[in-house]
Amino acid sequence: MTIAWDKTLLVGDVGGTNARFALAHMVEGKPVLEHHESFPAATWPTFLSGVKAFIDGCEVKPTGGVIAVAGPVTDGEIDLTNSPWRVSEAELQTLGLNPVRLINDFEALAWGAPVVPDDMLASLGGPAEGEPHTAIAVLGPGTGFGVSALLRDGRGGEMAMPSEGGHACFAPGDAVEDEILRILRRRYDRVSIERLICGPGLLNMHRALAEIDGRESHIEDPAQITTEAMENPASPCGATLARFCAILGAVAGDIALTTGARGGVYIAGGIAPRILPFLKASPFRERFERKGRFQDYMAAIPTNVILHKHAALLGAARVAFAEEK
Repeated sequence: MTIAWDKTLLVGDVGGTNARFALAHMVEGKPVLEHHESFPAATWPTFLSGVKAFIDGCEVKPTGGVIAVAGPVTDGEIDLTNSPWRVSEAELQTLGLNPVRLINDFEALAWGAPVVPDDMLASLGGPAEGEPHTAIAVLGPGTGFGVSALLRDGRGGEMAMPSEGGHACFAPGDAVEDEILRILRRRYDRVSIERLICGPGLLNMHRALAEIDGRESHIEDPAQITTEAMENPASPCGATLARFCAILGAVAGDIALTTGARGGVYIAGGIAPRILPFLKASPFRERFERKGRFQDYMAAIPTNVILHKHAALLGAARVAFAEEK
């Protein structure tokens, strides 16, 4: 059966390393994606050239769209936090996209999380479902650390809340983390969550733990840490990744408290799915719930990893079709 699409819109998800694009349609109230392509930042000198290459390869040209980007959007422009790319809505309009909108990537994930199929979620503990019609939070490590929430009023109204919560201050949870903070302050002065909970942050943490233990470390690639940790959890790399997961749980709990995310907390980003078995066995959930007098409050909040590779594109599609109404 051939489906006749009513509209064809462009959706994108632009991080510090790659830009992913797709064409979006709305079918029975749900976003449907096709024609996925990925464009590495290293091979495309400008973001606009990457978008143009994608559109040129589409048989049916999109008329408008929404692109999610890893950083704050100001007056329709984005200066990507962890990438040399620059882009504006005005530039995108020169490619025939009108209307077109830039939104924060984790804002898109906040819209996308509720429509991710259940089989594309992996539980990290807590009940199967959270409190209905209440806020959800989405956060996670990749090239950086993103944070957002989807606020729900109980009457069908929803509003995504983009944020730069990853740049909030890191709060140590024990004496070892006190020392990690002390060591990183020598380099950064102010130590944010993102200095520890992301790809480059994993390397920062490994070096700090090596200094605390009086060891030398010659590892230069965060991927080597995760690989060795998965192979040997009892190794120094395993200790680093366990500490990473523990701090991720503590941060996720703090964000749940801050946003009132009784509907659930979703872990997104590129790292969590790759370390999922380790993450499930880690202190993540214990640190998530360890909130003193609010232990019972936290225990009632489900935590899940988003395994869907295009959850941000689903969210961008929801926003794009809402803009078309």
